[in-house]
Amino acid sequence: MTTRPLPVRSLSPMPDNPRPARQRMGRALRQSGRGARWLTRGTRAHPDVAATLLAVLMFIIGWSTISQSHAVTASVMPLLAAMSVAPLLIMRRAPFVAWVVSAVGALVWIPLPRLADAPMPWPVVHFLILLAAILVAAMYAQLRLVAAVLAGSVLLFLAAMPDGMKPWALGAAIIVAFGLLTRWLVLSRRALAVQEEETEVERARRAVVEERSRIARELHDVVAHHMSMVVVQAQTAPYRVADLTPEAKGEFVAIEESARAALQEVRGVLGVLREEGAPVQTAPQPTLAELPALLESSRSAGMDLSWHLGLPHEDCPPGTGLVLHRVLQESLANASRHSPGASVRVDLVRVHPADAPAGALLTVATSPSSSAGSRERGGGNGIPGMRTRVEAVGGTLTAGPTAEGGFAVTASVPLTDRPRLGE
Repeated sequence: MTTRPLPVRSLSPMPDNPRPARQRMGRALRQSGRGARWLTRGTRAHPDVAATLLAVLMFIIGWSTISQSHAVTASVMPLLAAMSVAPLLIMRRAPFVAWVVSAVGALVWIPLPRLADAPMPWPVVHFLILLAAILVAAMYAQLRLVAAVLAGSVLLFLAAMPDGMKPWALGAAIIVAFGLLTRWLVLSRRALAVQEEETEVERARRAVVEERSRIARELHDVVAHHMSMVVVQAQTAPYRVADLTPEAKGEFVAIEESARAALQEVRGVLGVLREEGAPVQTAPQPTLAELPALLESSRSAGMDLSWHLGLPHEDCPPGTGLVLHRVLQESLANASRHSPGASVRVDLVRVHPADAPAGALLTVATSPSSSAGSRERGGGNGIPGMRTRVEAVGGTLTAGPTAEGGFAVTASVPLTDRPRLGE
């Protein structure tokens, strides 16, 4: 039977954890109740050149126009003009403080003598900057401070403005409402952008899940089918082939058992790739207690195998036991594949290195082999995979030719409770 290669589609990149996107959205929404720095984020390290230039321009205008509204000496005019434009320099970084400075400056202007035709207690420049401070505070300051700005501005306009200009108290309320509306619109757009980002993350995650499910179905159709055929052929061989010796029947039984075990493990691994929400059958992971059965199965398959297991399985954490089982399983498979006919020696002992916790040392040594299979060693993923497993529990693995011409795999792992797979 011929098989076609599995089509492979590139997977969309998916962030490991979409939670940061949700956190950013919640943080953006909470900005409305805190000091809103959302328009100046990332610019604090740079001087606000525009505000400085505007302050200089307004200082020149204010200084030259004070004489049009107030009768003060020329010597104090630059000081009064500087007092009026000072809020512009701090408005971006401290909006509430800028409003306080502008409001206090407005109180300073009230007792100063003014010309008869002056429409309000303040020069036009100071009044415009006060209105700007109200707007910026509504957009940037904390909400409780915005309430103070609104109340203070309304009281100031009602108390200091002439009767014809007292409606400016309502104007201050309108300015605050406009600032809050602008603030809400900006935060809403930011929250919408974060929501769209989270949607993209979910879409990418769903694409990966669907691709994993497709791969699982393809692998199940190909691998499980052929493994099932091996099991069926091994079961029916004693009935289809005449005059089989007891040894040959035993070989077929061993083939059937190995194929069943491999099929069960393949189904367990593929279950992880199944679609989310689908029930996944689980089984206990192999531990050190299953090593004798693994060794006996390899010997029954015809491998010249001897072993010494000097470590009780009760003394080995489950994660470490699984690693040792997989290393031994891969080592025996490599030995049968690359060095058929060679003798294999397995030793598992408990070691006590100086100034270090107790550990386990697993050695799988293969004698030299004269068959062609011994020349095919290398190029696969078996040894890197074993090394990754061993390092995951804090151990080390070495693999390479021996001085006698054979091959040896040595895994040293700690026996503390700290190592756990998946932690």
